[in-house]
Amino acid sequence: MVAAVALSFGAITVAGCGTSATGATSCVGVEVEAGITNSLSDALLFIAQDKGYFTEEGLEVKLRPFKSAGEMVPYLAAGHLAVGAGAPSAGFYNGIARDIDIKIVADKGQLVTNHDYMPLLVRKELVDSGKVKSIRDLEGLSVAEPAPGTATSSTLAALLETEGLAYNDVSHMFLGFPDHVAALQNGSIDASLTTEPAATKALSSGAAVKLADSTTVYNNQQLAVLLYSGDFPKEQGKAAQCFMNAYAHAARDYSAAVEGGRWAGAGADEIASIIGANIKTDPEAVKKTVPSYVNPDASLNVESLKKDYDFFVKQGLYTGTSHIDFDALVDTSYVDRAAQAATKE
Repeated sequence: MVAAVALSFGAITVAGCGTSATGATSCVGVEVEAGITNSLSDALLFIAQDKGYFTEEGLEVKLRPFKSAGEMVPYLAAGHLAVGAGAPSAGFYNGIARDIDIKIVADKGQLVTNHDYMPLLVRKELVDSGKVKSIRDLEGLSVAEPAPGTATSSTLAALLETEGLAYNDVSHMFLGFPDHVAALQNGSIDASLTTEPAATKALSSGAAVKLADSTTVYNNQQLAVLLYSGDFPKEQGKAAQCFMNAYAHAARDYSAAVEGGRWAGAGADEIASIIGANIKTDPEAVKKTVPSYVNPDASLNVESLKKDYDFFVKQGLYTGTSHIDFDALVDTSYVDRAAQAATKE
């Protein structure tokens, strides 16, 4: 998750659909290559593809897997990739400060009550021994995060603050989420903020217990977003809206399936099967995870983005010479139009 612009995202390359600033009158036949990381967070892209929502908009979408965000960042920054989906970080905002032309346009995942898909975990041995009874007892212990300067860092700071600790009162270990499970098992870390499905694996293995629900401290945190490169809407305006229409349709399906934070809502079996097939995981294993929350209309929590940005500034992780203009960075017009179209269906 660390790169020139640190994001955990996929990306989309678009051709066709006219060259005017407002786009052509139709998206039929527009070829779209969508980059993915084959993870749970790609759920809306899988749904929109497998349920035919991209096709209904006339788009021809190919999902292309990438190993990491780092592989895609240079292409997105250069305008060779039209859309990205990921998590804003200090590195991301530093890139924006260097005039990388990117827009945050939609929700891709939030921490919301009953949707604590990134809990604070602690090694079970520390709890059984009585060494750790609360967050306060983490002082001086090692806590794993995915990378320096991510939104996860802001989450951890909020959790520590509840019991009088500062962010740097713990030792920070930076490991990819899948590696948290083994690290908890072998004792190389004491605690972690871990997303699904690694969180469920760590808990079910008996290596860890849940110390805190992140949503009780920092609710509605915007952990993942959909991004448009600056060139995409300028050169392919119609395609940009068509893509969002399909994406928002998938958001409604996903939200219904995981309503209340359980895989028991309308269409849950179908959605879990789609995700499982795409990430090569048993759908029943998908349904054992705590699902992330996505707004049914794919709208963003901009205040959360600002709060995390302020944390990066306070920690000295943001190195830009001027403050980020969120009014310029965030463009909700595509989500708004998709919502308007949905009400007419």
